[in-house]
Amino acid sequence: MNNAGSAGATPSPDARKPFWEVGPEAWNSFIGVNLYGVINCTSACIPGMLERKGGRIITVISDAGRMGEAGLEVYSAAKSGAAGFTRAIARTLGRHLITANCVSIAATLTPEVEKRLMADPVRLKRIMEKYVIRRPGRPEDIANMVLYLASNASSWVTGQTYPVNGGYSFAL
Repeated sequence: MNNAGSAGATPSPDARKPFWEVGPEAWNSFIGVNLYGVINCTSACIPGMLERKGGRIITVISDAGRMGEAGLEVYSAAKSGAAGFTRAIARTLGRHLITANCVSIAATLTPEVEKRLMADPVRLKRIMEKYVIRRPGRPEDIANMVLYLASNASSWVTGQTYPVNGGYSFAL
């Protein structure tokens, strides 16, 4: 389970500035965790899955990676890259009974997000106006999709991205 989404443990102080005003040091805050983290964790798990002749790879991405997010261009690129990597892994490893899928999330009440969103009710209301289900996601909303993808019930599902996002965006 690849489940990291941030600007890293020690983000560059420039990480939130427009990407064209900064350079790779600021970009790497997002790329390191959101793309290289997925590649590193996945590569560490594959040998054991091959040995056991099966497994599940689940990567949590963001709707920023599916749709693009103004002001978060590099983060969006890293999450999109993680999704493309996961689809490629699905094609490579499916014959070994290893599935690989993504769960795409939007505003979810992790402790950090909850601190920021709940502190500003006006901002929260403005954000929730973009959602069909007018509440932020809860960790258990995402956990339920992950549980399905990790179970044998999804043994014939691979290479997919499932939005779990309260209707922020839709997919076919």
